[in-house]
Amino acid sequence: MTERMLALLFAGPLVFLATFAGGRWLKRHAGVRLGIMYQLFCVALAVYLPAEWLRIDLPYSEHFAPVVEILGVFFIIALIRRFVLEMYFQERRGIAIPKFFSQLAGWIIFFAVFLLILWRRYDVTVPPSLLTGSGIAAVIIGLAMQDLMSNIISGFVLQFGKPFQIGDWLILDQRHAEVIEMNWRSTRLRTNDDICLDVPNNQIAKQTIINLSHPTRLHAMRLQVSIDYAAPPNLVKDALAQAAAHATGVLAKPGIKVFTNQFGESAIVYEIKFWMDDHSRYNEIVDGIRTNVWYELQRRRIKIPFPIRTLQIQRPARPAEQEQHTAALAALHRQQLFQCLDQTQLETLLANAKLERFGRDEKLIEQGHSGDSMFILVKGQASVTVERNGEPTRVALLENRDCFGEMSLLTGEKRSATVTAQTDCEVLEIEKPVLGEILQGRPELLQQLSELLAQRRMETEGILAENAQKQTLIAKRLEYSANFLAKLRDFFEL
Repeated sequence: MTERMLALLFAGPLVFLATFAGGRWLKRHAGVRLGIMYQLFCVALAVYLPAEWLRIDLPYSEHFAPVVEILGVFFIIALIRRFVLEMYFQERRGIAIPKFFSQLAGWIIFFAVFLLILWRRYDVTVPPSLLTGSGIAAVIIGLAMQDLMSNIISGFVLQFGKPFQIGDWLILDQRHAEVIEMNWRSTRLRTNDDICLDVPNNQIAKQTIINLSHPTRLHAMRLQVSIDYAAPPNLVKDALAQAAAHATGVLAKPGIKVFTNQFGESAIVYEIKFWMDDHSRYNEIVDGIRTNVWYELQRRRIKIPFPIRTLQIQRPARPAEQEQHTAALAALHRQQLFQCLDQTQLETLLANAKLERFGRDEKLIEQGHSGDSMFILVKGQASVTVERNGEPTRVALLENRDCFGEMSLLTGEKRSATVTAQTDCEVLEIEKPVLGEILQGRPELLQQLSELLAQRRMETEGILAENAQKQTLIAKRLEYSANFLAKLRDFFEL
């Protein structure tokens, strides 16, 4: 007996190390997920096999075999999940197996083996129907709690009906959330704020599921804005559509649509319908639309009304206006093209100029678009880009008191560059009718303006080089001056 016990003490650790090493190899090289149950299986096997081989009668030895068999079931289930469900069906056949199906199959196998062990090892009478798949499933459902049973059944319904899948964005209980996991009891969701929700399947099955990602990730969303009754609806619709179209993340096709939604107590409620394909950016896109709407409405002098019960008394800030006027006047004095205008005429231009506000990343003017006005940057910074061969190139940075767009004001030529706000900007816009009224009173200014335009054109084209012949310069200047004079007269109808 002593020799047998020594052999048992020697063989037991060998069996444990061999079994444990085999599990480590499967885990590292085959990706089989083994946990604490496998370690218990190694311990039980290390006791059972040497005792069985050496025929040593240990206390409770009659229970060793059932324990090894029960713990071995977990090992078999792990092998089936890895080699059959994952490697064969998912990786080789491309068939996705839901997680809760894998879990349910494991429990069915375990329960079936447990009943067989009771029947064979302990002579416990087991109804034959329990050994069939439907009988086992019925027992599982019967033993489960009512709420758990409801979640499992709802999980089956959701899996077979496939109203959503992992990665889809849903609207549940007025919450926007992404599906990140589906199991036999619940569905896990993640909101735009990275907050995880664990929702029982039976609750989801009772709701109306709004899937924003099916059949495609392209979907429309709606945003409501209240506008003053005094603003013409068609003008408001154009402004809202343009503001929404320039928001980052809003798709160009299908196009923006704006509807008159309802007549409220203090405003007309408009609804903006826009399209997107990445719902994880929903909050950013809505913020961009609302921000652009505010700036666009400010530029068009359209009011977002205060509630009827609110009394607002607003007085203009005189010092700020005077500082603004001084800066704009200094900017005009610096412009060579307007040096032919006297102080009174410059004051007239500014008196009729419109103050416009643009938000960060908004385009003040776009290359290739028509225009008949110029701008003075009163506050903020803006970048100037020129598109060549389909690639935008940044050529300048505008700051306070810089002017741009004067060529379009004088000749009506299309914009030669794109100006984009780098920060929130305030600009004064001088339009064609204001300058036209001044030229009507002093037509001789046309000749001076045409000569200044010719001078600028020659500088741009590099004709004023040091080695250029004097007669060539004079001829070119006369040619350009005549062309610009004709354009000015035609544009201002003089």
